[in-house]
Amino acid sequence: MPDIKPAPDKFAIAALLHEIGALLELKGGEYFKARAYKRAARAVSELSEDLGTLVRQNRLTFVSGVGQAIARQIEEIYTTGKSKFLEQLRSKLPPGIVELSRVRGMTVPKVEILQQALGITTVEQLRAAAEAGKLRDIKGFGPKTEQRILEAIERSQDRQLRIHIHHAVRTGQRILEYLATSQSFIEGEVAGSARRAKETVSRIIVVARTKQSQTLIDHFLRLPIVISVQDKSADTCSVTLSEGYRATVIAAQPKEYGARLLYATGSAKHLRRLEEIAQKRNLRLSDRGLDSHTKTTKTANRSRSEAQLYEQLAMQYVPPELREDEGEIEAALKNKLPEDLITTTDIRGMVHCHTMYSDGKHSVEQMVSAAESMGMKYITITDHSPTAFYAGGVKIDDLQRQWEEIDRVQAQTNVKILKGTESDILANGSLDYPDWILEQFDVIVASIHSRYQMNSDQMTNRIMTAMRQPVFKIWGHALGRLIERRPPFECRVEEVLDVIAESRAAVEINGDPYRLDMEPRWLREARKRKIKFVISVDAHSMSALDNVRYGVGIARRAWIRRGEVLNTLGVKAFQKAVRPV
Repeated sequence: MPDIKPAPDKFAIAALLHEIGALLELKGGEYFKARAYKRAARAVSELSEDLGTLVRQNRLTFVSGVGQAIARQIEEIYTTGKSKFLEQLRSKLPPGIVELSRVRGMTVPKVEILQQALGITTVEQLRAAAEAGKLRDIKGFGPKTEQRILEAIERSQDRQLRIHIHHAVRTGQRILEYLATSQSFIEGEVAGSARRAKETVSRIIVVARTKQSQTLIDHFLRLPIVISVQDKSADTCSVTLSEGYRATVIAAQPKEYGARLLYATGSAKHLRRLEEIAQKRNLRLSDRGLDSHTKTTKTANRSRSEAQLYEQLAMQYVPPELREDEGEIEAALKNKLPEDLITTTDIRGMVHCHTMYSDGKHSVEQMVSAAESMGMKYITITDHSPTAFYAGGVKIDDLQRQWEEIDRVQAQTNVKILKGTESDILANGSLDYPDWILEQFDVIVASIHSRYQMNSDQMTNRIMTAMRQPVFKIWGHALGRLIERRPPFECRVEEVLDVIAESRAAVEINGDPYRLDMEPRWLREARKRKIKFVISVDAHSMSALDNVRYGVGIARRAWIRRGEVLNTLGVKAFQKAVRPV
């Protein structure tokens, strides 16, 4: 009987979908189509349901981001192992174009010329040809172009692409899920800056426990989204993924897993302090564990977990989010680290949710259903106010219609739905909607969405005026930053916090991974003033309710405890705490 090839797994199919998107992008004129394929590739790679079942039951279009056309492509790849559409795209573009295009200046026509003249299909071949002086004699290139290409290759390899935390976490989880398909895999965790809940990371790091390091590394290299290898040893491998992200997998022996995870997580300052503490105890700490030194003997104390390492150093376990050498070492030595740091399981209600009444993607009923499936006890519907016309702000005449729909949905669910608004803080510090409307809401999130260029005096006075308003309000995405796109606006934050401490207000910790506002340093200042917090999702879709994990990460970096977060309260207590009047 002929061998029957197994159907491609979701990772292989996602890699081909991503390649289609990349080739469409390079081909030009297909921007939205290219983006749709890349979005579908991510959705397929993150599927929790069996892909084969979805294909057989004709339910691929139930997957977010997968329409009829892409569903047909997935089905074709699943059943035949290839895509005619992808083969057509490959035939129209030079081989290796996806990799070569990452070098600045390497356009499709230039790659075609190099392909015909020298058969170049990889960046390494391009580098070798340039270093050997083989490009300068090709028409349209020359010595200066050759040098620019070499410089561009160096820049492309040195450039630190910052990856937003949600992309880093998702991709890290995809890698872990793939590693788990190997029998040599025991357990693993996403490490690095992502584990410390930093807003962006330069590299995705995964540490895996295994007794067969080389086997697991070889398995990792078969992950379809790996497009090139930068470095490889028997237990570590660094690669570039199809999305352009850099990733490293560390395959740790069981007895060294704790130390490898500790060092892969960082930070460098925290590790340096731990090494100093070890030295004072006649120990040497490294990424392989603790070694004890005496005049006559040397023994190795290997640790299967980080907790064992901290215990061997006579310290409390330090959660990853606190490892920045900002007081956590001293507290751990004195056994004074808080044991009630906020966790996602403490959150009982989803705050700051948008629906189709403004710029959300889903209805009230859909958002409530998604919150209920996460075990939430309440949800606040806080669509934009009228001044945010660009976001479909809800006009006064439309509020009644929204509230009637909320009442209808409320009759069908056990989740308490609170009627709210994300009210714009206007230029003069007043809140959007007249007072008689504001007083009827269950909750008010007060945010700035315009006139970010005010100077520090103007912005500070604007916010302080808003925070002094007699209604209770939550200061939403406080400083207006969009990570990697827009810096925080100018404002004397401590003066605003002083006002909030004496007013009817709380501070939002915004979980939108592009905002994560405000920064931990300011949250620590708010804690000093005993200000209460709300960890919000700023969700514009059902899937965005997962933003809560990123808000919790920022809160933990600021040492925020369960009792300081209002939406850890039950329904009635939360309602009472945030009620405007």
